[in-house]
Amino acid sequence: MIPLKDTIPSRTFPFINYAIIITNLFCFLYQISLGSHAERFLYTWGMVPAKFFAPFYFSQPAFFERLVPFVTSMFLHGGWLHFLGNMLYLYIFGDNVEDRLGHFRYLLFYLLCGVLAGAAHLLTNQYSRVPTIGASGAIAGVMGAYFFLFPYARVVTLVFIFFFFEIIEIPAFFFLAFWFILQFFSGTLSLSSHDAMSGGIAWWAHIGGFVSGIILLFVFGIRRPVRKMLRF
Repeated sequence: MIPLKDTIPSRTFPFINYAIIITNLFCFLYQISLGSHAERFLYTWGMVPAKFFAPFYFSQPAFFERLVPFVTSMFLHGGWLHFLGNMLYLYIFGDNVEDRLGHFRYLLFYLLCGVLAGAAHLLTNQYSRVPTIGASGAIAGVMGAYFFLFPYARVVTLVFIFFFFEIIEIPAFFFLAFWFILQFFSGTLSLSSHDAMSGGIAWWAHIGGFVSGIILLFVFGIRRPVRKMLRF
């Protein structure tokens, strides 16, 4: 399933959401411009769990080197498909969450979701020496907020059935619930895998981000609006 758009127009211009997308684009273009030097760049600015739990692998990294990747890693990506997929989800779900939180509070919310998602990955992959990169943890937080705030919205989705495809509207509640269940199931399986990244996907960053997005709404004092009912 590929989401194309949602059915709720934003009441305000989501300039923070667009700014995040543009920042991700510039960071990704710079990253791929490095060529053969990109690997060292990713080990410096990506999140490497072993730097926290097995620092002897990395000649005792400084405190700064351990903490900064919590933020920088969420602006790096592993390829064009990784980048475009993340930005599509952020474009679809981010504007309405920004509309509900307000611009600058949305920026803080997004960054906190990314940091908490990174922490969830860190705790479940403590000795991985693979750099973790991508905005998906922060975007999962946005999706969690959307799931809570706009469950009655509909997501226009491209669905593939064998060699055919169809565009249908799926309630946001079911679309995002299915996405979260898939992440949770895959993340649970990954815990028994010897591969720290389980195929290159940081499942627990997605799970941690999604849950963090819902919890942070309460921390920020945001409540779900009451759905108006028609009475006869």
